[in-house]
Amino acid sequence: MNKILLFNPRSANNKYRIPNSILNIAASVEGKYEWVIVDGNCEHDALKKITSYLDTGEFRYLGFTVIPGPQLRQAIPISKHIKKHYPNTTMVWGGYFPSIYDQVSLNSGYVDFIINGPGDHAFLQLVDALENFQPYELIKNLIYKVDGKIYKTAKADLLDQDTLPPLPYDKLNEFYPIPKFLGKTYLGDHTLAYHSSIGCPFTCSFCSVVPIYEARWKGKSAQNIYKDVKYIKEKWGADAIEFHDNNFFVSEKRAVEFAKLVMNDNMTWWGMARIDTMDKFKDESLELIRRSGCKIIFFGAESGNDAVLEQMDKGGTQNGAQILRFAERLKKFDIIPEYSFVLGTPAPTPEEVMKQIDFDIDFIKKVKAINPKTEIVIYTYSPVATEGSELYKQVVEAGFKFPQVLEDWISPAWENFDLRKNPLTPWLKPEMVDKIRNFETVLNGCYPTVTDIKLNVIKRKAIKLLANLRYRTSLYHYPYEIKLLQKVWRYRQPEIQGF
Repeated sequence: MNKILLFNPRSANNKYRIPNSILNIAASVEGKYEWVIVDGNCEHDALKKITSYLDTGEFRYLGFTVIPGPQLRQAIPISKHIKKHYPNTTMVWGGYFPSIYDQVSLNSGYVDFIINGPGDHAFLQLVDALENFQPYELIKNLIYKVDGKIYKTAKADLLDQDTLPPLPYDKLNEFYPIPKFLGKTYLGDHTLAYHSSIGCPFTCSFCSVVPIYEARWKGKSAQNIYKDVKYIKEKWGADAIEFHDNNFFVSEKRAVEFAKLVMNDNMTWWGMARIDTMDKFKDESLELIRRSGCKIIFFGAESGNDAVLEQMDKGGTQNGAQILRFAERLKKFDIIPEYSFVLGTPAPTPEEVMKQIDFDIDFIKKVKAINPKTEIVIYTYSPVATEGSELYKQVVEAGFKFPQVLEDWISPAWENFDLRKNPLTPWLKPEMVDKIRNFETVLNGCYPTVTDIKLNVIKRKAIKLLANLRYRTSLYHYPYEIKLLQKVWRYRQPEIQGF
């Protein structure tokens, strides 16, 4: 029986997190096939490690998890090398990138199959079919190419997350010591990355989650989340949790139940939410969530402009007034709201694009005036191929095109595009991009992020002193003195580095 190699390409420098996505696949094949994991974040030479396994001749199936951005730097050249030197292997990509950009992935010639969404069943079923020379065409959540034509099978219903097998943490520990994945962050000295749910029940037209999960969401029970957290805390010393769910707080009941369970464990935690969802939470729920250790929550504010929110198909009831009101509401619970904004959405004329940018810059300053502790994360709008949405049609009509060759995605310009730092969008003129970035520089100087644990009190005061005059007088041009300090002090950028 052939073995399986699972690869988590490098996503960050000097930052290790439990590779949850690929570990889910490992759990699905545990006890049925022998498997190994290679984590690009932990390997000095990931290709060398992978080929040491392939040289044994025992591994036929390779599962790569690939999200847009840094992971492509390893995923593309390593996949290409493997297909050239080990042509009898079967290369399977999963994750957001291949699910959204399936044509460019399959046309590369070295990606054989794509898992389109959750792979808990699909990956095992595919391997079973290939091992036993059986048809795979009816397996759900697959994308593949035959005779030059790309085929997509039907989407499977989202699985009850409590029915899935437990993640094989102990076996992962045999490959890489679990404490290595529990890094020091703003939240704690030993921070656990954890997924408690999949999907999101909303259809924002700029979000890569939408075309994969199609407004569906499933979460583990609070009891099972706590069981996992407690296990890793007691066995390996975790003292904080990053919930990497697309939307952790969909259910007030589940969030409150978890908060009650973890209340006396001295754990600090963070998760992602929607403003209009959590604004419906009762005060006693928010108070309980904070007392349980929830210190900061990420919210996609996106824009204070109601017309832009409608253009983004943000859904729900979120609006500019609510964004401001909710930032103020969280002050009394001592929960830090982490608001992300997306500047530079398409508009009919350059003047309207600039007007929208100016509006949101002023709006962000209003948020800061209401609740200075609010963390602000700024992105420049980068299109996502959510085909059929009105916003996507506007993007295409404006002349935007994605790379047609997979290798082009790892050029510096497109990698920055994936990090929403270099939009490559025809409606954004250089002066607009400069305005966004210069404002971001001044804002981050005036209000350094609390998540930068290396920035001490003296450095914070110095950079705030430099930035404060610019911020108060709206002088954002050429903030070279602030950029220099940020570069010298290696200022952390939460939008691309997390905690």
